[in-house]
Amino acid sequence: MILVLKQNPEKEKVESLIKMLGEKGLSTNVSEGESHTIIGLIGDTSHLPVDLISALDIVESVTRISEPFKAANRKMHPENSIIDCSGVKIGEGLFQVIAGPCSVESEAQIIEVAKDVKASGATLLRGGAFKPRTSPYAFQGLHADGLKLLLEAKKETGLPIVTEIMNVNHVDLFADVDVIQVGARNMQNFDLLKELGKCRKPILLKRGLANTIEEFLMSAEYIMAGGNNNVILCERGIRTFETKTRNTLDLSAVPMLKKLSHLPVIIDPSHATGISWMVEPLAKAAVAVGADGLMIEVHNNPAKALCDGAQSLNPQQFDTLMQDIKRRVEFEGKKIGR
Repeated sequence: MILVLKQNPEKEKVESLIKMLGEKGLSTNVSEGESHTIIGLIGDTSHLPVDLISALDIVESVTRISEPFKAANRKMHPENSIIDCSGVKIGEGLFQVIAGPCSVESEAQIIEVAKDVKASGATLLRGGAFKPRTSPYAFQGLHADGLKLLLEAKKETGLPIVTEIMNVNHVDLFADVDVIQVGARNMQNFDLLKELGKCRKPILLKRGLANTIEEFLMSAEYIMAGGNNNVILCERGIRTFETKTRNTLDLSAVPMLKKLSHLPVIIDPSHATGISWMVEPLAKAAVAVGADGLMIEVHNNPAKALCDGAQSLNPQQFDTLMQDIKRRVEFEGKKIGR
């Protein structure tokens, strides 16, 4: 439910209204626009006395939201959200590029890649410490040691780090991580999403390989319902009948998500197809359809990568791509950087 307040409502009356709603078990999301203040209600509003609320002198209108997602809904928050990732802001004209290897393999490797991607213009460093793999015999990551190496790379470069969590019991290990990634396989791990709702770190949520846009937003809702509004949506391709690519990148998801939600949306062109030469055209397309950023896998020696080398760019390829992306982003009136 949404309450649209009249222009310049008295502060005391607004606070009184919010208190009353809280006493009825509802949490509120207040969005102040140029002309109106909107109060979004989250919780069971079926017993709320709508007629009495509508009669208040500070309330202009009361509208029920038909979609099942509330906090993530643009109707609740008309302005685009900007997510602060340790000083790097994503959303509303601030385009950011997250880059780094699929897996952290050694201190030398992650620091070398971190320095290279930063020099090319990347603003956040990605790297997998815990790796969900289809095969139990594949490299599973360095786990806690990988997190330590990512933090060493952060010390060397100053880049905030993005890495994936797989288990609800690992939350404490991610205390120093700047952005916690929820991978496609865990998009509907609801116990994990609830736990991440209790923290206030930015959460990069990837769309599941067989999930609808509404299911994607409902997963974001789980995090936000817990009080953590710092969610970044990531489209990384979905499974279709096509076999020439690892997944099928749903570029239409970007404008649709931005129509339905106020959360920033980024594209992962590396996982989208699993083919390195396709990263460049899809990254350019992501800028064209209005994405707020990119997540690109970069490895100093893709041929010898322990994980997903076939979809990784080398530093030289990434640098060439970044020069083009910067021009396109600037042409769109956006900027890369803090």
